[in-house]
Order: sequence, then structure tokens, then C-alpha cells
Amino acid sequence: MTEKRKNKLTARDIALVGVMVAVIEACKFALLEIPNVELTTFWIIMFSLYFGKRIFFVIPVFIAVEVAVFGIDLWVIMYIYVWPLLALVTLLLSKRMDAIVAAAISAVFGLLFGAICAVPYLFLGTDVKSGLSTAISWWIAGIPWDIAHGIANLVIMLVLYRPVTKVMTLVSKGK
Repeated sequence: MTEKRKNKLTARDIALVGVMVAVIEACKFALLEIPNVELTTFWIIMFSLYFGKRIFFVIPVFIAVEVAVFGIDLWVIMYIYVWPLLALVTLLLSKRMDAIVAAAISAVFGLLFGAICAVPYLFLGTDVKSGLSTAISWWIAGIPWDIAHGIANLVIMLVLYRPVTKVMTLVSKGK
């Protein structure tokens, strides 16, 4: 296979992106009523591990579906950098990945979610000081939710990592 052909999306890749987005969305809607309990983090990590850089096709489609369902707001900017950041961290640590490392990444991501998402608020003030004040106060107000998010992510990853890994190993090899 030529180098040029390797970098092109195949019909299988496009279908796979659709399936991954559908899985994330189905899980998201199933847990919508439980605050800060979500499987998006879990799936972004798992899909990054098993499908590598193709996750960077999944994330924009996921965000587009979210915008279609929930409309546009400041969270869209957050999603544009938050989910790729999680995928990038996962890909960088993929050689060391096991249930414990994945659970740690997932938990830390949940705990820091509010801080990471506070970045756009830095630019909403009339000056640097008011933007910083807005970002910090927004983040501090959400700390209890970030703690719940981190704990939920930890538990989800510890419970689902091994069984899903068995299935993902088969799926990623096309069996």
C-alpha cells in the first residue's frame, strides 16, 4: 500500500467513525439525567487506544451532533479543545496503558474538567483581571461537580476497562 493510500479515509473508516459517534451519543443520552456521570470520557479513551488517530475524526462529528441537539453556546468552544486534549494524552500514554493508568487519566480528567473548561472565561472580562476573576470563580463554583465527575470516571473506567478491552481487541482487528 502506498503512503498516499494509507492516509486516506476508507469507507470502513467512515462507517467506524459513525459507529463510534453513535456509541458515545447513545451512552450520553442514557446517562443524561445523572449529573456528571458520563461515558464520553471512557469512550474517547478506549477509541483512542484501539483506533489511534482516527479519534480525531470522531471528535468533530461528535461535537457537531451535540450542537445539532443542544444548540450553540460557550461549551462548544470547550469541547473543541477538551476532547482532543483527552485523546492526545491517551495516545501519548498508550504504550503504558492498563486499567489503572486509564482510570487515573479518566479520574484526573474529571477532576480537572472545570479548570480546563474555564479557559474561555479568561477572555470574557473587560480586562485581564476581570477575565481571570471570572474564570477562577466559575471553576471554584464547579469544584463539587468536578469531584463527582472524577469519582464517576474512576469507577466507570475500573468497572468497564477490562471487559470492553476484550471486545475492542476483537473489533479493532476486524473480527
